[in-house]
Order: sequence, then C-alpha cells, then structure tokens
Amino acid sequence: MPTAHNNAQKGQIAKTVLMPGDPLRAKFFAETLLDDVFQFNDVRNMFGYTGTYKGKEVSIMGSGMGICSIGIYSHELFSQYDVDNIIRLGTCGVYDDEKFELLETVLVNEAFSFSTFALEQSGYDKPITYADKELVNKLKTSALNMGLSLKQVRTHSSDVLYYEKEKRAVLSKRMKEEYGCDIVECECFALFHNAKMTGKKAAGLMQAVDLISKNEHATALQRERAGLQMCEIALGTLFL
Repeated sequence: MPTAHNNAQKGQIAKTVLMPGDPLRAKFFAETLLDDVFQFNDVRNMFGYTGTYKGKEVSIMGSGMGICSIGIYSHELFSQYDVDNIIRLGTCGVYDDEKFELLETVLVNEAFSFSTFALEQSGYDKPITYADKELVNKLKTSALNMGLSLKQVRTHSSDVLYYEKEKRAVLSKRMKEEYGCDIVECECFALFHNAKMTGKKAAGLMQAVDLISKNEHATALQRERAGLQMCEIALGTLFL
C-alpha cells in the first residue's frame, strides 16, 4: 500500500535501493544507467525509479536533505516496502583537505552525530551508528573490480549546513581531532540507525564536493552529474 510519502505499490521497489539526496540526481542516475526504467514515486517530487542493471533489478530514489528526511524515506522503504539494502549516494564536505581531493568518492562505515534522532526513535543513546559490514565489504570489492580503492571514513552527520564563520573553523578542527570525523554530511546517522532497528542493511558512498578550509566547491551541475562512477560502484554490489 502507498504511504503518505510514497505512492509506489508493493512489488514496485527492488530489494536494493540506491539513495542520493537530490531527486534530480536519482532521475539522472536511473535514466543514464538503468534499462526498462519506470517511475514509482512522485509524491513531493521525491522521485523514485525501478529498472534493471545488466539484468539485475534495482531501484534509485531521492531521500531529501537532512536526518529527518532520510529518516522518513528509509524507514518506509525498510518497513513498508520490504527493501533489504539501502546504499546512500551522497555529497559531503571535507574536514581534512590534505587527505581528499575534490569529487573524490569515499566509503562511510561510521556516522557520528549530535542529533537526538536515534534517542527519540528508539532510545539508542550512543553518538555513533554503523554501516553494515557485509555491505561495506561488497562496496570495497566492487570498487576494486573497477580498479578503484576507496578510503573508509567516519562522517559527521550534522543538523546544520550554514554555520557562523567563526563557529565553522572551530568545529571543523574539533570534529577532526576530537571525534575522528573525516567528512561532514547530513544523513548517514539516521540511515544506519533505521537499518539496524529494522534488521536491514545500509552503507554510504560520499563524493567530496566542498573542501572546507580551501574554500573549494563543486558546482550544482557537478553535484548532480559527477557521481556516475559512485553509482556504478554501488550497482556492482548486485553481483556480489
């Protein structure tokens, strides 16, 4: 049955869902890489598509921005649509500019957050949630099969994008040195928690679009379209 946020019928969504934040990115990935594509969701313009990749069924759907948004969509996919795996395909800022290059893809295996999402949702009171180890290993293998090696990172899943300038500089140093966070984005903490709570699997691939201390930023078009390689890494897990 459709939900308040997804008008797909049961059976229209694959067991594995790739989940960029931007619904236009979901549309671009689906129309570029999948065959026999059909759109299963347009509620709130949060586009979702199912198709095949080299004969394997897969879905791609936007999550929106922030912990609350991905918390809603991922929970419905896991609990209402029998999805087994969600791989987040996101963009991130980089705390350590010497470690990463602009548009580099990294693999998230831990998410730190000050958010109360998990505490309110289920009473989980720890600041870190974890990607599924089996799915992480599949992503690493898929990348190696493409001749790529992914750096594994801990992300800071923040509720804030626009900090005051002085606060940003202090926070970046603190997150890197005190909490061991390499990158910052806004969703993985909730996704990993929802997967754990529903007995499902989740992981994240991130593309570095903001080198914070160097003040280097990818354009909006680059953010939408430069992630095809990242998407292909995720699609490779369908065969592992």
